Amino acid sequence: MNSLIEKEKKLTLALTKLKKLNLKNPDINKNIENLSSQKNQLEIEKQELEEKYKTLVDDYNNLSKKLDEFQIQEKIEKKKQREFSEKIDELNQETDTLLNEIDKWQT
Repeated sequence: MNSLIEKEKKLTLALTKLKKLNLKNPDINKNIENLSSQKNQLEIEKQELEEKYKTLVDDYNNLSKKLDEFQIQEKIEKKKQREFSEKIDELNQETDTLLNEIDKWQT
């Protein structure tokens, strides 16, 4: 019986110690806080990068439109230049013809 009482005291003491035992680990709380802080920082960086990406896409689209406009303008200018050269050639031919006619009349 004495051993039964002793065992009961030991169990009671063990239960008391278990109740006083702090199951919360401060290192885990610090790690959770650090992870939360890092998560928030990464979310901020992600948002900034998304905004920069959007700006870059907008810039790309604007530059593409300008490039298209320049290419169209270049085609127009080349066409005008070709037409102008053709007109000059025609005028040269007409001038040659007129000079030939003048020469014929003078002889």
